[in-house]
Amino acid sequence: MKCSQMISNKGNSIANQFLIYANNGVYFQSYNSIIALKQNDGTIVLSEKYWDYSKTTSKYRNIFLGETSDQTKYQIKIGNYKLQKLN
Repeated sequence: MKCSQMISNKGNSIANQFLIYANNGVYFQSYNSIIALKQNDGTIVLSEKYWDYSKTTSKYRNIFLGETSDQTKYQIKIGNYKLQKLN
């Protein structure tokens, strides 16, 4: 595993926002909570408890997924994203 801080568009490290590279994919962690997992096969798994925890978490989750909160909600609704216990 490898862990790194997320980097802003300006090239600065973003405090408390991390990417964890594992054998099964890339995790997004905000503060001490795993928020999302992009699996190697393209499957997206979101934390059932923390995926929409706060405005800050949502902002960086959106960057990680490359979409808006409304798009994420739609992907959950139609079953493309799984909600699971990640913490």
